[in-house]
Amino acid sequence: MIIKNTIYRILGIGILLVFMSCVKNRNFDAPEIICSEGEFEVIDISELKNFYKGETVQIQDDLVIKGYVISSDKEGNFFNTIYFQDESSNPSDGMQIELELRDSHLFFNVGQQIIIKLKGLYLGESNGVYKVGGVFTSFGNRSVGRLPKNVVFDHVLLSCKANDGIVPLSTSISELNQTMIGTLVEIGNIEFKEDELGKTFAIEGEETIRTLIDCNDNELSIVNSGYADFQAELLPEKMGTATGILTYNDNEYQLIIRDLNDLDFNEERCEDFIDEFTSTSILISEIADPNNNAGARFIELYNASSDNLSLKGWTLQRYTNDNVEVSSSIDLSELTIEANGLLVISPDAEEFEIVYGFVPDLGVGSNSPADSNGDDNIVLVDPFGKIIDIFGVVGEDGSNTNHEFEDGRALRRPEIVNGNAIFNANEWQIFNDTGEMGTVNEPKNAPMDFTPGER
Repeated sequence: MIIKNTIYRILGIGILLVFMSCVKNRNFDAPEIICSEGEFEVIDISELKNFYKGETVQIQDDLVIKGYVISSDKEGNFFNTIYFQDESSNPSDGMQIELELRDSHLFFNVGQQIIIKLKGLYLGESNGVYKVGGVFTSFGNRSVGRLPKNVVFDHVLLSCKANDGIVPLSTSISELNQTMIGTLVEIGNIEFKEDELGKTFAIEGEETIRTLIDCNDNELSIVNSGYADFQAELLPEKMGTATGILTYNDNEYQLIIRDLNDLDFNEERCEDFIDEFTSTSILISEIADPNNNAGARFIELYNASSDNLSLKGWTLQRYTNDNVEVSSSIDLSELTIEANGLLVISPDAEEFEIVYGFVPDLGVGSNSPADSNGDDNIVLVDPFGKIIDIFGVVGEDGSNTNHEFEDGRALRRPEIVNGNAIFNANEWQIFNDTGEMGTVNEPKNAPMDFTPGER
């Protein structure tokens, strides 16, 4: 029994010595945690990018940058790369650091703030994606490469700031722009292209590009590693939201997800909601506030396209006076506007028929967008929340401005065939009692001065 205990004691000491020898050098242990930045000169990511002048450059100054980790190699879709951005929400800049460090997620979690000591690192750019790291030379040209593992923790440190997570920037395919490159984005109302359904995320051992598409046929590439843990999983067949790091390559935006939790595809596909769409061919063509009869007010919409268009999910919104919040809205979902046709909306259908001699396409209540007294702002919104057309300036009372139609009429000029998300008074003929700046101070009376249902 004594011999047995002695053997266990010797083995325990041996294991302890091996462990101590492995962690003696901090470069192979864990990143240093920094709670005070007083000893460093901190610059923004945007300032660092200004060091790049078209060629890979080594940073000679004793500078640091800070950023929040947004990528993870836990599932194998990222390899020897950490993406980070300048803020945990609403970022304005992002970039990546190349390093020889497998399982970097064990040291740098998504949401953690890192501090990168820049002196001695190299800065480069490719396709709008900026990166720092080591260096390699090919055909006489220097490029940013992986930072050797024995110096990774000399340069990449951890802030002791609490990890409160990352809030992805919510956007759509059509709204993607260069400022989002290298940041975490969330893109809604997308699905995988129909001809890719039944395929896996990636071909084994090969980087594979699949295609995401929205209901307006805008496309976005998604890049998957052939070594990712989810490589063999089938692409989801429904529509939903994808979260990932936005990159840029071959003149197109690309998305890289961290794992399958970045995909939330539980909605019916676009073809099941084919009548939900967006188009700038639908616009506001006339708004009426007759001087002699408030019951004869109306709003008219025009479809400049050659197709009948469903208005499922569309709304008209009213911002009363100088309000910046929606005061009232009209759901247009039950309506279809015919090709090159007009649609008339009245707040008093009975009075409208008496005055103009026909029934309006839609009767709504008082204080609705169709019941404006001439100094409000009217907005046409598509099913995806995008402003397609607007009359007036939200936040500005129309009285005595170039968007007052009190006791009068706002008539869209006939040559205008597309909605405009920014009000342009030159697109309108506006009549009123006290308006200014190009409007006509000439009140109008119903029915003789109005043309609902005609253009």
